Amino acid sequence: MATQVALVEDDTGMRERIARVVDADPSLTLAYSASNALDILAWLVDNPVDVLLVDLGLPDHPGLQVISQCRHMQPACAVMVLSIFGDEANMVQAFEAGASGYLLKDGTEADLATHIRHLRAGGSPMSPVIARQLLRRWQTRAGTPPEPVAARPSSAAAYGASTASERLSPREFEVLDLVSRGFTYVEVGVQMGVSASTVQTHIRNIYGKLDVHNKSEAVFEARNLGWLP
Repeated sequence: MATQVALVEDDTGMRERIARVVDADPSLTLAYSASNALDILAWLVDNPVDVLLVDLGLPDHPGLQVISQCRHMQPACAVMVLSIFGDEANMVQAFEAGASGYLLKDGTEADLATHIRHLRAGGSPMSPVIARQLLRRWQTRAGTPPEPVAARPSSAAAYGASTASERLSPREFEVLDLVSRGFTYVEVGVQMGVSASTVQTHIRNIYGKLDVHNKSEAVFEARNLGWLP
């Protein structure tokens, strides 16, 4: 029997992309998708599902509330977060509320069906940034020296003192700053007076210099280094 999946995501485009991924996998069935917390919680009262995918930034109530109430209503349902928020506070609160997996939205779609199957089988799929934070948190609590991290400049001015191999160009730094504030590549290009393809080239260079694979990881690492507020 196919795994029954429900989804709550307020971004229409993202919701449709996730729905297409689920529908394309014969082992999965998208039973319901909602754009807000009230709709998904009302639906869950009478409709058991195997997996619930939850966006944390919902327009009416926090996604954390959806996770907690879903776990109360349907203890057998496995919950996985799909979010742009990769900070430790959101990650910890999501797991404490009852989530069993946590994926950052960038780069998740290609392997999303696989992650859902792993979640259903008892696994805990996590983006690398999230897994690394959990590891560091565990190491700190266990008294084990955490994995070494790069020195963190305290400001954008300090950023200029980083080594040549790590330094972003002024244009790359501008792109990263705009992306971190939620602008699309097209919007970044308009503000900078360049094409979207040029922005994408800057993004690829940033990924290489920060040794990351998507926007969320890039923003997270830049904030860790003190390059972004």
